[in-house]
Amino acid sequence: MTTSDNFRPTHVGRPYEELVAEAVAAPTEGWDFSWFDGRATEERPSWGYARLMGERLAAVESALDLHTGGGEVLNLAPKLPPLMAATEGWPPNVEKATRLLGPRGVVVVASPDDAPLPFADAAFELVTARHPVKAHFAEIARVLRSGGTYFAQHVGPSSVFELVEYFLGPQPEQVRRGRDPQTETQEARDAGLEIVDLRAERLRIEFHDIGAVVHFLRKVVWMVPGFTVDAYEPQLRSLHEQIKSDGAFVAHSTRHLIEARKP
Repeated sequence: MTTSDNFRPTHVGRPYEELVAEAVAAPTEGWDFSWFDGRATEERPSWGYARLMGERLAAVESALDLHTGGGEVLNLAPKLPPLMAATEGWPPNVEKATRLLGPRGVVVVASPDDAPLPFADAAFELVTARHPVKAHFAEIARVLRSGGTYFAQHVGPSSVFELVEYFLGPQPEQVRRGRDPQTETQEARDAGLEIVDLRAERLRIEFHDIGAVVHFLRKVVWMVPGFTVDAYEPQLRSLHEQIKSDGAFVAHSTRHLIEARKP
């Protein structure tokens, strides 16, 4: 999604059917969020993950990017190490990432998100990840060399839950606490990693038309599992009217930055 600077909504006043049909027709592979331009905004974390990731990639000889999506974030790095690999679990994203990153010498490996990493012990100096589905710290520690670093931006607890609970109703407390940074850092320590840095922020999101909501839920499929327009049409039509009245549906994402080192 775009940032809020100089944002001007471009789809105000269009009918529900037109906005939804456009969103349903839009492709969802990869992590390119440019479709949301003029439709939604999201604050960015203050630390600037892509820039920091690029600095770290330029300083090592070997690295692995986990859950790379379509490779869009990794491709922002000005310089990649001589040995650079990436994993991705969704076949359309594997294909997209291979097309994008292959010319830069990146080996993209199709690997299920919950499977052991298909690499040898101590294979990499650096492991990165932006919004991994789940950080499997034992595997991350295994493939890191001694002195190596895990550097990642994770989705935090209750992220965009205003939207989730609009469709699914109030969620149990254990669900709301999922992805807690303190829990994740303890998992990293249990795997033998030392926490070097941990930062967390809560960030404002605005959806300015119902098409943006539909596209978001089709793209980020774990927010409302099994989401389809037909299944949630009454809620979508009601939300369309709410957005027309209020100007936007406001939610908040949570993000945390983790840097951990293998002794």
